[in-house]
Amino acid sequence: FTLSSEEKAEGFRILFDGTNLDNWTGNKKDYTVESGNIVLYPPTEGSGGNLYTSEEFDNFIFRFEFMLTPGANNGLGIRTPSSGDAAYSGMELQILDNTAPIYANLEEYQYHGSVYGVIPAKRGALKPVGEWNYQEVIADGDNIKITLNGTTIVDGNLREASKDGTIDGKNHPGLLNPNGHIGFLGHGSKVKFKNIRVKDL
Repeated sequence: FTLSSEEKAEGFRILFDGTNLDNWTGNKKDYTVESGNIVLYPPTEGSGGNLYTSEEFDNFIFRFEFMLTPGANNGLGIRTPSSGDAAYSGMELQILDNTAPIYANLEEYQYHGSVYGVIPAKRGALKPVGEWNYQEVIADGDNIKITLNGTTIVDGNLREASKDGTIDGKNHPGLLNPNGHIGFLGHGSKVKFKNIRVKDL
């Protein structure tokens, strides 16, 4: 993977070029590089763990592509420490095949792209399972904007969304972290990722 001339000019840089995990830390056993992709093969017992950027980021634009398998569940952690449950110690943006029958009764804040427990995402922009999806996440201060395959699915303010408590009723102590790692959060499913790049804001 190489950056387009436009992205180079805009100041993007590559976090995964399809060949190695040099910019990453965490579970490099179950997250493997295969045919230009990061592929999580979760162990028979357990979630598959997490793979984090070595670097920490504060405000950024993060672009990546992902492919789901039937019923797949993963997450994108942002501004998260490299330990603890990223959904609470940082924040987790859902990566989920919410078309699967096992997810027929999700809460609104659990659908793909939602800031887990805090800001629900619009539905209907995911491509069918087995096709590549393109997602952009803009984290700028308390504002989070997520675009999936060209459709804006989240455009919200974290402070505003949590000022009277979060919609899941839980404590999210890391929600307003100024910075932290970006990571893929395994939940026991095979998922593929590629073409990962970031721009500092």
